[in-house]
Amino acid sequence: MSKTVFCKKLQKDLPAMTVPPMPGPKGIELMETVSQDAWEQWKSHQTTLINEKHLDLSQADNRSWLLEQMEKFFNNEEVEQASGFKALD
Repeated sequence: MSKTVFCKKLQKDLPAMTVPPMPGPKGIELMETVSQDAWEQWKSHQTTLINEKHLDLSQADNRSWLLEQMEKFFNNEEVEQASGFKALD
């Protein structure tokens, strides 16, 4: 049986990630509070943002901005969207 976590994004118990998604305390925190499903949703949204905004992740300010968007995403706050983006119903 897989481990579950109460996902702060999706507000229910769901399968947990099996490994931290990033190094350090932030990765541990995410593993304990975000489900695998929500993490997959973030990866998709993150890819859209990187492509649409032409982010260069070698630049510290771009990485910081993306991390801010990640925090907003998982806390169900308004996040940046790609121009012309329409969510599927």
